[in-house]
Amino acid sequence: MNRTEREAAVRRLLEQTPPQVPPDLYEDVVRRGGRMLRRRTAVRRVMWLLLLAATVAFVVWAVTVRPWVEPPSQTTPPLTGW
Repeated sequence: MNRTEREAAVRRLLEQTPPQVPPDLYEDVVRRGGRMLRRRTAVRRVMWLLLLAATVAFVVWAVTVRPWVEPPSQTTPPLTGW
């Protein structure tokens, strides 16, 4: 199929009348779209809450464990009696 044949086929398709859409299709699409938006919003909120909970858990762990502090040396005994 060369370019002129493709253009002719596209023109034939565009000149045809569009197919009839069922009248109750619009209500179904609006209902499903609303449901998808509500579900997407709920999932986004749950993800933000999980991120917040993970952040709070990390901060609490970091404050209690303090991983940035060097642990005391256990290899040499303390010097006493000098």
